[in-house]
Amino acid sequence: MTSAAIRIWVFFALSSIWLSLAGSYMHTFTENDLMVAKVNSLTSIETLLPLSYYSLPFCKPVCGIRKSVSNVGAALMGDQILNSPYRFRGNVNKSIYLCTTDPLSKHEARLWKQRIHDLYQVNMMLDGLPVTRYTGHNGINIKWTGFPIGYEVPNSDDVYIINHLKFTVLVNEHRDHSYRGDDIMDFDAPSNGMVTEGYKAAPPFEIVGFRVDPCSVKHDLENMRRLKMYDNIDSMECPHDLETWQVVRENERISFTYEVQFVKSDIRWQYRWDTYSKEEDSTLHWFLVLNSLMTILFLTGIVFVIFLKTISRELAKRRGLNKQAEAQTNEEPLGWKLLAGDAFREPNHSKLLSVMVGTGVQITLTIFVTATIAASGFIPPDARGMILTLITRVYTFSGMVGGYVGIRLWRTLKGSTDGWKSVSWLIVFLFPGIVLIIHAALNLIMWVNRSTAAVSISMYVTALFLWFCISAPVTLLGGFLATWAEAIHYPVKTNRIPREIPSWTLPSWLLVLGAGTIPFGTFFMELFFFLSSIWLGRFYSMSGTLCLCLLSLVIACAETSLIITYRNLQAEDWKWWWKSFCASGLASIYVFMHCVSYLVFNLNSLSGSPSVTVYVGYSLIMAIGTLLSTGSIGFLASFYFVNALFSSTEI
Repeated sequence: MTSAAIRIWVFFALSSIWLSLAGSYMHTFTENDLMVAKVNSLTSIETLLPLSYYSLPFCKPVCGIRKSVSNVGAALMGDQILNSPYRFRGNVNKSIYLCTTDPLSKHEARLWKQRIHDLYQVNMMLDGLPVTRYTGHNGINIKWTGFPIGYEVPNSDDVYIINHLKFTVLVNEHRDHSYRGDDIMDFDAPSNGMVTEGYKAAPPFEIVGFRVDPCSVKHDLENMRRLKMYDNIDSMECPHDLETWQVVRENERISFTYEVQFVKSDIRWQYRWDTYSKEEDSTLHWFLVLNSLMTILFLTGIVFVIFLKTISRELAKRRGLNKQAEAQTNEEPLGWKLLAGDAFREPNHSKLLSVMVGTGVQITLTIFVTATIAASGFIPPDARGMILTLITRVYTFSGMVGGYVGIRLWRTLKGSTDGWKSVSWLIVFLFPGIVLIIHAALNLIMWVNRSTAAVSISMYVTALFLWFCISAPVTLLGGFLATWAEAIHYPVKTNRIPREIPSWTLPSWLLVLGAGTIPFGTFFMELFFFLSSIWLGRFYSMSGTLCLCLLSLVIACAETSLIITYRNLQAEDWKWWWKSFCASGLASIYVFMHCVSYLVFNLNSLSGSPSVTVYVGYSLIMAIGTLLSTGSIGFLASFYFVNALFSSTEI
């Protein structure tokens, strides 16, 4: 029964994860093929609240606004991918007129000015590729994704709108030997019954790049009124004189135009995302990862020397190698040897400890599985929100592991399986419940501000379905399997009367608090890149650096907790349970402090209490997840260390 349940769980878990991985397919175009650009939500580093593209009076498609199918992750990210009126013909360079707005009302003019002041930008994509632009700064070209909706001019109350877009589409044509354009006949040409001579057709191509040069142009309204949508116009250069820019004011009409140019490129379709994921500071990134690994190696060396010279000598004495000399000198046992009858005494709040460890293992497993799948290249970059979707599914099915570990620990602490169902239900509710409460409060704020990041009721229903119909049964199944597993027996018996802890060991909590800086130091720079990808819209590549960073974090958590636990035992402090959890888990405090410092120094232009509240709320969720994950790693390492320590000695 047990093996059959595990096989069924593995089958459904792998099937769900596999189905959540969207494939990335090559789209081949030919000359004059129609291609339509899509637009995502307007985003801002000032407010952090994404808004719908058509919340501003942009030109609308002739066929109406249509929303692309999204997933759970895309909805949580605030993505709202819609069709746009910007359409191109394959390998056809044109300049197009779109539309002219009605005279702006006072409300519309004020709304435009506010959105431009808040630095909102348009996020457009073609064939899944986000549009990029280049700006010069001190002689260096800086690449950005998206483009602003307008500009503010210093020392002026006027704002100017971006109403002319110069697109450049990079294409890679098929020039291999399998394609021969000269073998194609022109059947559309008049022939008078005779077969005409073949012509050389243009080769098919793939889109490998999408760039834009946004401009503000004050068009001649008299000429624009004579035009219809998608009429051709003359090509134009971006003006530099403010008098020729389109100002935003009440009763002003705004004309929108664009032009497109197709440029051949040697970039292959398989490598078209390299320009996005290539980090300008990759050398610094790898240097910081290498520095973290060196810190881990140094810490490992310290642990090895301490345990080799101290514990090995003590174990040798306790095994009888020096018993005769010890008996002659009447030497009293010191340090951890005095705690044989108290080292495994049940800690305070043992149920909470079991729940937190089980939940932490579930979070840790989710992070590692997601990072491994992403680093292996199974998630295409154009799969919007797929990372978050994968996280939710992996966390849902990994509840079996979390329930098993939590109930196994609870059974070990209590010596029986009584109450395992309540512990399992607490594992089900602990972290998802915290996330749901915080997100519901943030969702209300985003709903009031009409942000596209506001989750609908149907999405909450979907989350509750995953929670109660999949995660809860899977977690209970893991707990049930733990009740059948072989019990973990302590190597020594626990005394009835607890041993008094020397008073001078009480400040050990200060050492525990300081120990959290070691795990935090191994990944704080990776955390910086991660925050920049979330809040500043920078691309974050889940490559081998992330896996190395996570591996170094696990080692640091385990070794830090071992050192703190051994120090407490040497100080005759048998209350090591919670301290071993907090020694690595309190790295979450420094994670939250780092998020606050990032808000102060990198998002210092953040405006409005709703934006700050959203940022702090998500940072709090991240810190709580870090507490549970790193704390469980440190606790389990210390638990097996203490068990092995007292199992290897004769008390």
